Amino acid sequence: MSWKSRALSPRSILPALAVLLVLVAGAAAHANKPVPFGDRVAAKGTAEASADPTASLAAADLDLRVGPGLEAYHRATGEHAWSYQREGATALHLSMAGENAVVVWDDGLVTSVRPGDHQVRWHRAVPGLADWLRGAGEPGADKRTEEQRKQLATERAAASLHTVRESAPWVAVVTPELTMGFRDADGDLRYNSKPAGNCVYDPERTVSTDFAVLVPRSCTNSTGQQVSGGISGYRMDSSGWQLNAGPGVEMKALDERRVLISDGPIVAPKVFDTWAAAPEAACGSPAEPFAAVRPGAGCAADGAQEARGQ
Repeated sequence: MSWKSRALSPRSILPALAVLLVLVAGAAAHANKPVPFGDRVAAKGTAEASADPTASLAAADLDLRVGPGLEAYHRATGEHAWSYQREGATALHLSMAGENAVVVWDDGLVTSVRPGDHQVRWHRAVPGLADWLRGAGEPGADKRTEEQRKQLATERAAASLHTVRESAPWVAVVTPELTMGFRDADGDLRYNSKPAGNCVYDPERTVSTDFAVLVPRSCTNSTGQQVSGGISGYRMDSSGWQLNAGPGVEMKALDERRVLISDGPIVAPKVFDTWAAAPEAACGSPAEPFAAVRPGAGCAADGAQEARGQ
């Protein structure tokens, strides 16, 4: 067997060099791979979140605040514990779902964080949420100051986010064009609902209890005039429901399960029990002996009078 040595020509070197450059570039890209969703979690005195699984606290031990991310402070000492921020996004509002903190961001993302060990549990994007938070395309939007835009976004974030205890905590996000429900345990999407016809949901009038979220909707006819809308009720452990209501219906949570519904000067206010998914009978009404929900302590009439006086 004979061996012949052959010098490599410049043309033969190029393919090998190209492969090497691709590998180097790929390694560099992997080394600089961005953190998913721009998450940046840092404990006090560290650049990244602590990996010590024993370094955990109860949510009740921490004071949680938003802006520009989610900041945690020890209640006992006031010392800063950890920070969770996302590149290019600002945290607007938080609500607790059991032991977990759910945050609405100005880019339309909703995240869940476990405060005890500052772990980001899930991320969910809600279509149309970012535009609604900014008031994009609304009359007068171009005349708002930066401070007014921030205030609007903060108020709308608070109106859009609802956390419900029920049998297991879950999260509802409401926008005019869409409402979505997520299981807090894993962020799994459990429902999404768009208003029918010429209707929109009203996040500012939405209320929640420990068992359900009640979302009113406003509707218009073909000429643009307001007509009767309704109320959509959502639960995670059972089917939801629909209630008839006028265009100006107002709701107020009375306790962990009851909601006072006021539907104009002609229709008497009524109390709806979100646990029983039925209206509460008024004290002394003929239907009281046969009602699915008997009058509670204080009675529906007293609750309505109290609400009117406030």
